Formats: sequence, C-alpha cells, structure tokens
Amino acid sequence: QVQLVESGGGLVQTGNSLRLSCAASGRSFDLFGAAWFRQAGGKEREFVASLTRNGKNTYYADFVKGRFTISRDNAKNMMYLQMNSLKPEDTAVYYCAADAEYIRRTPEYAYWGQGTQVTVSS
Repeated sequence: QVQLVESGGGLVQTGNSLRLSCAASGRSFDLFGAAWFRQAGGKEREFVASLTRNGKNTYYADFVKGRFTISRDNAKNMMYLQMNSLKPEDTAVYYCAADAEYIRRTPEYAYWGQGTQVTVSS
C-alpha cells in the first residue's frame, strides 16, 4: 500500500504558476507508476499527466502540453506537477494517484490522495 498527500494548491491569477507536490508514504514509491488528475465542479475527473516508475517516460493531456511538467524524486518519495501559464479553465481539485501495475489515462488507479484545490482567477 501507499498513502498519498497533495499540497501546493491555492489561488493564483491567470498566467501565474504553481507547483503541486504529492508526498508518498508506505511502500517504496519507486514501485508505483503515478499520475495527476483533476476534477472541476460538476465534471468528471480527467487525466492531466503521468509518469513511469523511474520517471523517464512522461505523458500529458493535450490541454496541458507545454505548460505543465510532471516529475518525481523517488529518493524523497515525492511527485510534482509544475504548472505554468495557468488559465481559469485549469481551476479544479488536483489529485495524485499511483498504481503498481499500470499507468493509464483513465482514473483506474489503486491509490489516491485527498486532493488540493487550484483556483485561477481571470
């Protein structure tokens, strides 16, 4: 098992940046592929980005390519999402997720954090 806790959300203006963090505890984090998802009010949870266990392969939703960067530091049991050029439509609760078997673009991950709110004002 792994426990995940997100942090770093907040209120920012359009065009600004935020870095989200996901702290993992329990089993060694390098056993898990991981991802970020987000969920805006009244909408389904959607894929943002994912990366393999060693962090060498990364995948992004089209709407964040060139703006967001996913990374991890397995020595610190941490994952990050650097978000630049934020837009109001990026407003959502952001969740980190992990799975020992697969990484995927659908929210079928075994472990989830509680989420952190990101609000981008226009």
